[in-house]
Amino acid sequence: MALLSVDVSRKNLLEESVINFQEVFGAQPTLVASAPGRVNLIGEHTDYNEGFVLPVAVDRSVITAAGPRDDEQLAIHSKNFNSLVQVPLNNLCATTEDRWSNYAKGVASFLLRKGHHLRGANLCIAGNIAEGIGMGSSGAMEVAVAYSLCALNGIRTDELELIKLCQQVENEFVGINCGIMDQFASVSARKDYALFLDCRSLSLEYVPFPSGVTLLVCFTGVKRELTSSEYNLRRKECLLATKLLADAIPSVRALRDVSLEQFENYRHLLNPTLQKRCKHVISENLRVTQAVEALKRGELLEFGSLMYQSHLSLKADYEVSCAELDTVVDICAEAKGVYGARMTGAGFGGSAICLVKDEYVNDVITRLKTEYPKMTGREPLIFTCTIEGGVDVRRL
Repeated sequence: MALLSVDVSRKNLLEESVINFQEVFGAQPTLVASAPGRVNLIGEHTDYNEGFVLPVAVDRSVITAAGPRDDEQLAIHSKNFNSLVQVPLNNLCATTEDRWSNYAKGVASFLLRKGHHLRGANLCIAGNIAEGIGMGSSGAMEVAVAYSLCALNGIRTDELELIKLCQQVENEFVGINCGIMDQFASVSARKDYALFLDCRSLSLEYVPFPSGVTLLVCFTGVKRELTSSEYNLRRKECLLATKLLADAIPSVRALRDVSLEQFENYRHLLNPTLQKRCKHVISENLRVTQAVEALKRGELLEFGSLMYQSHLSLKADYEVSCAELDTVVDICAEAKGVYGARMTGAGFGGSAICLVKDEYVNDVITRLKTEYPKMTGREPLIFTCTIEGGVDVRRL
């Protein structure tokens, strides 16, 4: 799903969304919903294994300007694609054309399936999360649309219900078997805090993001399409490994239940590929809990070391990195002032992140812009992130 350039600020994006709505529909929108993207600090491919994650919401958003219609139609305009899709509410189906609209149609469809009444609606959608960057743009779009439609229709529901609904849209309507992290971060984030989320119990703890450091994101220029990648295959591999281990360890219902000791005792039940997948998930869950404690103590060197360990595990055992992601991490690892770096998101391209002392940010950016093109033949897209709060709905 392509979204606007990262150079467009959130304030300008809000203003442009209102103007775009007026131009497309000839009326003033009733409200504007803004849902942030996310960066996962550590805990990759653990969410759908009922494990632990540590994301932050960032200052990159999907904006939905919304207003009611007098008929039973859902009209969705994408500023990014300069495309308008209009469908009746009683015929909401995923399509191979205008695939970007499936996220919005899916939200409306599942609200109806849950028994909520929807009137017709006009939606204008835009965002400043670059295409394929791996920062949760689809989850942010689902959240922005969900909150818009609920506000337009007077639907009262709690955060968790909408988070689960948005995940269900991505799993069952769009066809990506993602976990719940992206939607959870987009809804429940708190400014200047990371979210330590248990993806089984859905319990949440806010962990202060340290001062004096900057979160740097470097997009490799390699876009990834999750529905056509090996993402779903990884999930199937984890489910198969869980089943095989559960036959020997009855208490196991997900890979988060398997200790490293149990894994070593029963790894012979798994083929070499499944052994590597399990090793990553089990060790990554431990790294998340260790990283949370390191942040609480202000031990940024320890936190950074865990970031590097996470990347190596994703590269060697989960096999979702690529040469470009590895190159970014290697460059950052040799740069002064860097605590840690790793790929973030599902992998297969996308972005790497770097935690760097504030006074060295420009030096690291210069180094990446100089060395990365020489080593890969690609131009990186580099920007800093501030840590923001969750979804916001404003009536106009």
